[in-house]
Amino acid sequence: MSEAPRLCLVVPAFNEAALLPRLLRTVEVARARYVHGPGGFEVIVADNGSTDATAGIALAHGCRVAKVEKRVIAAALSDPRIVGGATGITTERWSAGIAFCYYCLFLPPARITGVDAGLAFCRRRDWEAVGGYDESRRFAEDVDFLWRLRRLGRTRGQRLVRLRGVRAVYSTRKFDQHGDWHAVWQGARLVLGLLVHRPTAERIIEQYWYADRR
Repeated sequence: MSEAPRLCLVVPAFNEAALLPRLLRTVEVARARYVHGPGGFEVIVADNGSTDATAGIALAHGCRVAKVEKRVIAAALSDPRIVGGATGITTERWSAGIAFCYYCLFLPPARITGVDAGLAFCRRRDWEAVGGYDESRRFAEDVDFLWRLRRLGRTRGQRLVRLRGVRAVYSTRKFDQHGDWHAVWQGARLVLGLLVHRPTAERIIEQYWYADRR
């Protein structure tokens, strides 16, 4: 059996027959120089419903082609009543604890406010108008961004939208590390710290989001 690729480059493309060959030629140079050999470097072209020769060109260059037929974000942003939104999430695995956290802690606020998790999207001009993600924040920068986008939309009669049927897969590594019910008590500690004792909240943030990765 051949060894699985060590690296995977994903190239999103829509009707890129004119420019894709030039890109893939540079990728071929990189693959040839890869320390583990060309077979350790996989290239996938995500063909987003192209009507030209994009898929054929990708195959001719030895790439895998992943057909992407659902273009739901483009459809959502074609509606002037929508300022942006998110895909929502599903989890890698389920358990009683994870299901409780998802359906009782995470999902209700998302349904009420429209500020959801997953892949977030908006128009470039609105991204620039709200200043994008706040890089000074140590956690929940995606929530903060969508909240500001929501406020911008409300000034123009627009709303956030939660897409259906295309939820992003949420990693359960934190549940694997800390237990399937940990978000209940950890979330309560964080909220309490933010409300009454900021240093405690900072310690929780450091330990939970940063120390585990060192």
